[in-house]
Amino acid sequence: MFQEEVKTIGGLRLHVIPTKKYKTNTLVLKMKAPLCEKDVTMRALVPYVLQNATERHPSMKALRTYLDELYGATLQVDLAKKGENHIITIRMDIANEKFLGDTSPLLREALTLFSDMLFRPFTEGDGFSVAIVEQEKRALKQKIQSLFDDKMRYAQHRLMEEMYKGSPYALDVHGKLEDVDSIDAKRLYEHYEHMLKHDEIDLYIVGDVMLADVEHDVAERFSLEVRPPRSIATPTIIRRTDVQEVVEKQDVKQGKLHLGYRTNTTYNDPDYDALQVWNGIFGGFAHSKLFINVREKASLAYYAASRIESHQGMMMVMAGIDPSKYERALEIIHAQAEAMRNGQFSDEEIVQTKAVIRNQLLETIDTARGMIEMSYHNVIATNQRPLQQWLEGIEKVTREDIVRVGKKIELDTIYFLTEKEGEKK
Repeated sequence: MFQEEVKTIGGLRLHVIPTKKYKTNTLVLKMKAPLCEKDVTMRALVPYVLQNATERHPSMKALRTYLDELYGATLQVDLAKKGENHIITIRMDIANEKFLGDTSPLLREALTLFSDMLFRPFTEGDGFSVAIVEQEKRALKQKIQSLFDDKMRYAQHRLMEEMYKGSPYALDVHGKLEDVDSIDAKRLYEHYEHMLKHDEIDLYIVGDVMLADVEHDVAERFSLEVRPPRSIATPTIIRRTDVQEVVEKQDVKQGKLHLGYRTNTTYNDPDYDALQVWNGIFGGFAHSKLFINVREKASLAYYAASRIESHQGMMMVMAGIDPSKYERALEIIHAQAEAMRNGQFSDEEIVQTKAVIRNQLLETIDTARGMIEMSYHNVIATNQRPLQQWLEGIEKVTREDIVRVGKKIELDTIYFLTEKEGEKK
């Protein structure tokens, strides 16, 4: 298990997770705001622009050279959505000076670099560097377009677009292709300043370090105005009277059959543990019903699995199938969901699923990144779920709990990406 020390410093929440497991320190900055169509593309661009250059290191080359001087420190940025929140992650891994013969204060230097990226980015006139913004706009367009080439990701995205049409969760984390061109360096800089004032900002430090060691250094470098606490975004619920079916035709050999269900249960709910076990028996793991019945026994799918979105209250089933097997695959998927609702699963399946979930959670906290992701669930949710409580909750789930949570699950949307007519030879 891991301990976490949390301290609010102005408009920043500092989380320190002390561990002697690693010879590196990991710093992760997370910036959270509600998903919003009018600014999602600008938000998606900001972290990629920030990681290019700072006032002190005014080019990508200068910044990368400096990282090399810090014993090969690494810097990455990433985007995610959790529920209806858009989350920017900036991450740095740096050697812990305790294990080096050198007395350089590496952690302090890493904090300075993080602070420079956030508060002293490289600018020209009254905006970001035009050259950097244009370069990152081209890269962002490629990221958005690459979604179309990865048909599994594309089908997931299209399912969410159809299932959550008109609500923030339909948006892609990288934003919208048609909005990229209209962004300029000045407008983007103004939006970045707005983010610094309004985003919920969390800084994580994981390594052989205590809160008392870094609190002063963080307070000195991260001067953020206190912001009023945001109310937790509750997912937009769209009630549908009938299941909607969307069939899209493209030049594909393998059909992508993706189903979206409303679970009516999120990370905040007492039933969340039971939902995890339900999903594990249904389609979450290699021993689950979807994998065995759709893929192995009926040989209908190249892959068949389900996963839950903890903060949105949705479950997605994904299957790669021969386009001609659509009806049969649907029939078997529906039959597995029905069997789950009727409690047609063995005690052995319950025990096995709980063991796999437990191992998965323990594996997650084996890495610094995993510890941070697990802790960050509790920033997004109102219900705090420390790991020990999570493990105990899974263990306590009964057959009755699993059946009860299953009765709340409703099929909302069927999305099928299939070949164009007359393509088969």
